[in-house]
Amino acid sequence: MTSVEICLDDLAGVRVAEEAGADRVELCAALAEGGITPSIGTVGGALRAALRIGIQVLIRQRPGDFVYDEDELQAMVDDIHSMRALPNPSGVTLGFVLGALRADGRINADATRRLVAACGEAPVTFHKAFDQLPDRAAALEQLVDLGVSRVLTSAGASSALEGADGLARLVEQAGDRIAVLAGGGIRPANAAELVERSGVREVHLRAPLTVATVAAGAPTAYDHGSREVTSGDVVRAVVDAVSGAGAGAAPTAAGERLA
Repeated sequence: MTSVEICLDDLAGVRVAEEAGADRVELCAALAEGGITPSIGTVGGALRAALRIGIQVLIRQRPGDFVYDEDELQAMVDDIHSMRALPNPSGVTLGFVLGALRADGRINADATRRLVAACGEAPVTFHKAFDQLPDRAAALEQLVDLGVSRVLTSAGASSALEGADGLARLVEQAGDRIAVLAGGGIRPANAAELVERSGVREVHLRAPLTVATVAAGAPTAYDHGSREVTSGDVVRAVVDAVSGAGAGAAPTAAGERLA
């Protein structure tokens, strides 16, 4: 069985994704700028809304690179602690999505270890900063040693489908030690092919739908007249597409249940 994770920054999308059959969401803010940490109120709202679906929270203090100074790193640690303390009425899986690099392009092991420690028993995903690394095979081993649960990647390619061969190599290397979460350009039309070619058991995508904003009047710098929400139809189509695909693939990373 292939699990589906939906990346979103609209709070209503948590219920939409759950009702459409997704397994997890990655909750972000400001996806138009690549995504940053959502507010604690947004995370609290997502935990109240979720009945089954796992909530993965992006921990990224600002847009731009993934090289953080001490103040930024401490802010991210504080965010993790604050979010872990929130009420979780349905007891859904709360996890975190993070990544820290050094100026020379390698994983910042000290920063990553500190962030992972702040997460406690919560599952940790190392995000697509992984694709900037020159030696992803070595980096995968480092992430295993650091206690990371999964890595989000297209194997350095511009899309997951283009990186299918590289993803297959990562899946084989990972075994059941760490999950490989494929992300990048995944749509209903190509999701099953990607799973079959790469052997991944987890896919990650946005499912955007553009809708008109409610307020009347001419567009402004703050209200362009439309916004993006999560499309239940797209989520459902991907869930259906990958259902049964890659049935012989490796199991999810040891110690973590599917949401």
